[in-house]
Amino acid sequence: MSSGTTTSPISKDSSAPADAPKLIAFESVYSMDGDFGPIGAICDLADKYGAITYLDEVHGVGLYGPRGAGVAARDGVMQRVDIIEGTLAKAFGVMGGYIAASAEIVDCIRSFAPGFIFTTSLPPVLTAGVLASVRHLKESDVERAKLQERAARLKKLMTDAGLPVMSSPSHVVPVFVGDAVLCKQVSDALLTDHGIYVQPINFPTVPRGTERLRFTPSPLHTDAMMEELVRALDAAWTAHHLKRAA
Repeated sequence: MSSGTTTSPISKDSSAPADAPKLIAFESVYSMDGDFGPIGAICDLADKYGAITYLDEVHGVGLYGPRGAGVAARDGVMQRVDIIEGTLAKAFGVMGGYIAASAEIVDCIRSFAPGFIFTTSLPPVLTAGVLASVRHLKESDVERAKLQERAARLKKLMTDAGLPVMSSPSHVVPVFVGDAVLCKQVSDALLTDHGIYVQPINFPTVPRGTERLRFTPSPLHTDAMMEELVRALDAAWTAHHLKRAA
């Protein structure tokens, strides 16, 4: 399933035996477009076809849900998902990752997953940092509320400047370029001329012709910081003769 789409990943091929093992892997926040996966609807399909569900919440944990457990918790469907993958980076600000599942599934992955078997445990200092972050975000909604406010503010500033912000219901703020070479050139110009780094998003991460710059403000980005970013983008758009929003 390509990033940035909420189309159901269920195959329409009915030739597979009804009792064949099936797994639906999907995301809660598709990070290239910033849209939300229809978790409840996918769980309905899984129930219908006897599939287990694997939810990637790496862009949702810490940021959504009443205690930061993710979009599935926000939508009240967390108990319907068989395996939830999360990260200890991004919102939690440290490093590492995890899955949450039944004891049987976790034990199976511990025993058979090469990526787990041939790795090492997090150092104690990182584990302590993770625990502090998780415990704080389970109790505090301040950062989550501020993040959403900052994202909405950045989208408005960009829109007011005529920049082609792609519609997004989440905290992800994609700006459409539509050309791989120009996307890289704009990224380079922002860094060289303005001291601002933003990753150019090109194929195969997104389909050809939909290249973009992707922004995610933090709760600590100020109005002044965002206004400086928009001024830099405005200058780069003009210098590279890029299309403005209609």
